[in-house]
Amino acid sequence: MDTETIEHTDIVVIGAGFSGMYAIWRLRGDHGIVCFEAGDGVGGTWYWNRYPGARVDIQSVEYSYGFDEDLQQEWHWPEHFSAQPDLERYANHVADRFGLREAIRFSNPVQAMRFDAETNRWHVHTAKGDHVVCRYVIAATGALFVPNTPPWPGRETFRGDIYHTAQWPREGVDFTGKRVGFIGTGSTGIQATPLIAEQAAHLTVFQRTPAFVMPSGNTVLDPAFEQDWKANYAPRRQQLLETFGVSMIEYPALSVHQCTPEQRKEILEKAWASKSAFQMQVAFTDVMTDMAANTVVSEFVCSKIRETVHDPVTAELLCPKTYPIGGKRLCIGNGYFEMYNRDNVSLVDVKTDPIVAFTATGLRTTAADYALDAIVTATGFDAMTGSLNRIDITGLNQRKLADKWADGPTTYLSAMVAGFPNLFMIHGPMGPGAQAQMITSGEWQVNWTARVIADMEQSGFSRIDTTETAERWWAAEVDMAADTTVHKLADSWYNAKNIAGKKGGFMIYVGGFPRYTALCDRAITDWYRGFIRS
Repeated sequence: MDTETIEHTDIVVIGAGFSGMYAIWRLRGDHGIVCFEAGDGVGGTWYWNRYPGARVDIQSVEYSYGFDEDLQQEWHWPEHFSAQPDLERYANHVADRFGLREAIRFSNPVQAMRFDAETNRWHVHTAKGDHVVCRYVIAATGALFVPNTPPWPGRETFRGDIYHTAQWPREGVDFTGKRVGFIGTGSTGIQATPLIAEQAAHLTVFQRTPAFVMPSGNTVLDPAFEQDWKANYAPRRQQLLETFGVSMIEYPALSVHQCTPEQRKEILEKAWASKSAFQMQVAFTDVMTDMAANTVVSEFVCSKIRETVHDPVTAELLCPKTYPIGGKRLCIGNGYFEMYNRDNVSLVDVKTDPIVAFTATGLRTTAADYALDAIVTATGFDAMTGSLNRIDITGLNQRKLADKWADGPTTYLSAMVAGFPNLFMIHGPMGPGAQAQMITSGEWQVNWTARVIADMEQSGFSRIDTTETAERWWAAEVDMAADTTVHKLADSWYNAKNIAGKKGGFMIYVGGFPRYTALCDRAITDWYRGFIRS
């Protein structure tokens, strides 16, 4: 082996999204760091997802870094809910302001990793031929990165253009005068279709499962609101970490059963008009735990859909009936239901009339052929595990991570996997994920990881691993949290049911961020319970 081609460093960070960038900033003072990024720019989710209408569903003043006070005070968000271009601009500003690009190697995805048990080092190999030997790997690969591609045959025969929303052309797409088919009505579809409908000659939306969609109420950011946040950032960042979802929403005091019908309506109207989709699922104390309470809220939202959509048949198709509100992540829309009142928009229910193939001229369902000039697929992601499973990762005893996860992911605290020492995950499987505001919770997880690494070095240890016993304990905690909520009653990427044939149980921790952080901290203070250091 030509040793001159091998580099040595302390830490390899995989991914230059918001968590990966913060990991570079947080750890580079005491460690050598190399970061590998698959794309040619920073921002992660907000680098890849450029589809029309892409926008965050957490208010901008929260969905931002808290590690630097000058950054917090100087940065201005144009809107209450930031659009993708502003979030990407922010990511680039942070990368430049703090000199993070020096550590990042762009357009260079990690392809393989192997742990050497004799030296307690990871050997990391990339697409461009890098071979880096390091003490620790921090995988900030993102929960929603690997697109789910529709499995129907005939794709190569379609004579028009096919776009996946997670691989949108940078130059944008002009649909003027075209017949467009849009597959998927999750959060992405709800954001993109109203804008595409304004351009297209005709838009056909193919819906498998309708979504609960709240109005965004997005506006230009009020200067007084912004100034109030900037004057109180420090205590509010701490307050965020103490809330269930790391987000400032108004938590309820009453059960639905304690309210009169008039009180229920007043509370629900207030939640509907709020600037938070998530206010609806906490309108009462028992929305997420009691199906009777949940049904009251679900029916209220369906009544709003029926009021908005003129055609009663279309309105009923758009009303979710097979899962409870909050069972899947709620969506924020801007004119989504109103869009179906346009003459150039139609809805196809592929639950009863499934898509079976691409054709040369469009899409075929069991009942009809649809002539289309362009097709957009918003068919989701191989969530939580997809990013790491794309890397050939070999741990102790030559075991592959993909083999270990063949029947679903196993982790301890979503941070480590037994048999893969010194490999840390940020927003890993079975963690809070999309149940917690991602930037602030990502900062916390990076800080926790940095604490573990510092303890390792101060104590003279060179390897940290977890155990399968600890993984089973954490799986029981994750399942217990899910079993007390309505989440278990919905098929979604939370439980891997969005990918045909994918195995695994619940992949998101829904016990609340305060409990998650308490368990992570307690594991450290209780002499690293669940870990093995050597």
